[in-house]
Amino acid sequence: MEPAEMNAIPNGKGHEAGDETTATAIKSQSEDAAHTERTPGNAEANLPESSEFLSNADDKKTPRFTDFEGKTSFGMSVFNLGNAIMGSGILGLAYAMANTGIVLFIILLTAVALLSSYSIHLLLKSSGVVGIRAYEQLGYRAFGTPGKMAAGIAITLQNIGAMSSYLYIVKYEFPLVIQAFLKVDNTSGEWYVNGNYLVVIVSCSVILPLALMKQLGYLGYTSGFSLSCMVFFLISVIYKKFQVKCPFEDFAHNRTLVGFNTSVAADPGGVEMTPESDPACTPHLFNMNSQTAYTVPILAFAFVCHPEVLPIYTELRNPTKTKMQHVSNISIAVMYIMYLLAALFGYLTFIDKVEAELLHTYSRIDPYDTLILCVRLAVLTAVTLTVPIVLFPVRRAIQQLFFPNKTFWWPRHIAIAVSLLTLINLLVIFAPNILGIFGIIGATSAPCLIFIFPAVFYIRIVPEEEEPMRSTPKIIAACFAILGVLFMIMSLSFIIIDWTSGNSKGSSGH
Repeated sequence: MEPAEMNAIPNGKGHEAGDETTATAIKSQSEDAAHTERTPGNAEANLPESSEFLSNADDKKTPRFTDFEGKTSFGMSVFNLGNAIMGSGILGLAYAMANTGIVLFIILLTAVALLSSYSIHLLLKSSGVVGIRAYEQLGYRAFGTPGKMAAGIAITLQNIGAMSSYLYIVKYEFPLVIQAFLKVDNTSGEWYVNGNYLVVIVSCSVILPLALMKQLGYLGYTSGFSLSCMVFFLISVIYKKFQVKCPFEDFAHNRTLVGFNTSVAADPGGVEMTPESDPACTPHLFNMNSQTAYTVPILAFAFVCHPEVLPIYTELRNPTKTKMQHVSNISIAVMYIMYLLAALFGYLTFIDKVEAELLHTYSRIDPYDTLILCVRLAVLTAVTLTVPIVLFPVRRAIQQLFFPNKTFWWPRHIAIAVSLLTLINLLVIFAPNILGIFGIIGATSAPCLIFIFPAVFYIRIVPEEEEPMRSTPKIIAACFAILGVLFMIMSLSFIIIDWTSGNSKGSSGH
């Protein structure tokens, strides 16, 4: 044990207690052997690690955010991480495929999924060396306070972007659901079909009470139901592919249309066009245009789950790095399949007419369709119940940054939640469209959390005695970080050029 302790101390930047650092070093060395021999000593070794992240039974530590005792099964951990990955980004993937083509989209989606899995490997490796399971604290051990600040800010921006995208869906879809329920086509500005009012009402009546809970574990019941709603969305998208005929007739141009079972549509000149003869019904294998710049950021945003990886690792029963890596790989694989199917069938349904928010495209055909109404309700429920879960890491990051040594205090707990929801509501009310949220956040914080931070933390934390700086793993990690920097610069450049050229979808709305 002596060499491991010596290695952990010089690589553990800014440790505050020597005995805690020693204990975490011992824990990291014995972690992978824990699944073969479980003794009370192992449970004791877990205590310093838990106290670094959340809370534990150590009387010297005051509970901070919530209690994790490592009781979650392997299957439930897969479910939790899958729910953390799955978000409203799935609604924009069909639009992304329309701007890249099927083959290029599959290549990009596969690459981002593999890179996400590798970055989780780097996080778990770094976590195992120093025995810490908090993203911000890994940054502190690697680079001191600047590393902690960078990680906390990136997590805050990323999750604020996620919550903004969720509430944007509430703002846009909830009025359509109410109109469909009331069978109202044209409204006179009533408050109950005003998206801005509805976002505030949902935030205050549903999201805020859940976000004020002291323990994240209480939201586990809503997590499963949220993911089930997204599965229902996927099944409905696949089903609608075989119901909607191409080219579809816009409901706004033909109010007598009450169903989708039309095999032939007429163009404005009255000439009948079949799917075989209409170029708009031909899918593209490859496609490049100005909107292609949004595709990679949207995909990167859809696979970001890194702030939740370490908390789930803490909850895992009999945790080892190998076991948690399997959890991550399975979760990413399942979400990869769901993303691919949703994008493919959504794109094949509407081809080039698919919009940035897929559900709005369906409403153009028949806003009173019963199945689509149920899908809207399911998505609204899913994204609404996901917001409190995403808010917890942001609040933890804020507490780590500004109140690192403070004990739990209800007024501060409530004030942070209220302030965050107020900020997010302002962003949602004034954001021009959903692509602005996906593109900008995906091009900034996502590269940091997926590429840059895991790589540089790994290089700094893993001792040179174990892996020299010129070793193959660290060289690959360095290239991984450089790829993240290039990805961020290129994505932001493309988006800025797109905006200045005036060709952005952001100007066309939904």
